[in-house]
Amino acid sequence: MPKHHAPRRGSLAYLPRARASRPVGRIRYWPEVKEGPVLLGFAGYKCGMTYVIMVDDEPGSINFGKEIVQSATVIETPPMYIAAVRAYTRDETGLKTLTEVWAHPLPKEMERAIILPKNYGEENVEKGLKRIEESLGKIVEFRVIAATQPRLTSVPKKKPDLMEIKVGGGTIKEQFDYVKKILGKTVSVEAVFKEGQYVDVIAITKGKGIQGPVKRWGVRTLQHKSRKTERGVGTLGAIGMKRVIYAVPRAGQMGYHQRTEYNKRILKIGKDGKEITPKGGFLHYGLVKGTYIILSGSVPGAAKRLIKLRYPARPPKRVGGTPQITFISVESQQGA
Repeated sequence: MPKHHAPRRGSLAYLPRARASRPVGRIRYWPEVKEGPVLLGFAGYKCGMTYVIMVDDEPGSINFGKEIVQSATVIETPPMYIAAVRAYTRDETGLKTLTEVWAHPLPKEMERAIILPKNYGEENVEKGLKRIEESLGKIVEFRVIAATQPRLTSVPKKKPDLMEIKVGGGTIKEQFDYVKKILGKTVSVEAVFKEGQYVDVIAITKGKGIQGPVKRWGVRTLQHKSRKTERGVGTLGAIGMKRVIYAVPRAGQMGYHQRTEYNKRILKIGKDGKEITPKGGFLHYGLVKGTYIILSGSVPGAAKRLIKLRYPARPPKRVGGTPQITFISVESQQGA
């Protein structure tokens, strides 16, 4: 007698598996933090992977105090330009934008991303900040519009990527003083994160196009004497069904989905990219020119893709100190 049941093939947790609308991920949740006013996110460009040798400082680990080999991802994080400040109020339907103030003058590259206002000067900035200061009683949170600087990286693009970042910690008055101080200036990744800290990674995964159910869902291939097909499901459902239910594995889009990976530890923050660039550069990326961070493990997305980093939404209970790294591999990835 044949088996009448089989284990579920593939997870239904991420349905529908449709293509992301943009190559840049979207952050839908910002956590609360206790420390003083600080930006809760940052962005960088994925360079590639390497490995490091570090001292295991995880309490309870069987290798505690010993050197271990850890896979790692390098992300180039040039300073972000704070282009605007946005103030939010709240009503019965949620957050509402009260007003926003743009810096002056904006970098010339910004005209590739937005339409720059013609009659906008320093007096408009002062009026906007004064209006925010008069409305501090109604404001519930501040966010900044930050722009990346791809010209400082090996990414072959000039158009900056814009990102809205929430300001967390402190009182509303302290947050206002903080955003007023950084408006029109650049913020480095060292001012947002520190070594040993955990972060969440939001990115778009590698796209793999249209794939069949075997690769897309992991179903078993049928025997070679099967009728019509081997790389497909045995049945699409009961005879009396008028439609195919959503849980049946079908062919379709695979990859290029937005994913969030929680609690990636920052192993190192460096300023000189030459010290971690492999001989010949990273495959599909090239040389790391400036500030970078090294995250433990892998990160979604292809090389050169924008990676968004955020304070952890579900931080681990045990938070370690600064990792002790004894070796970073810079051997050639091209076999040279």
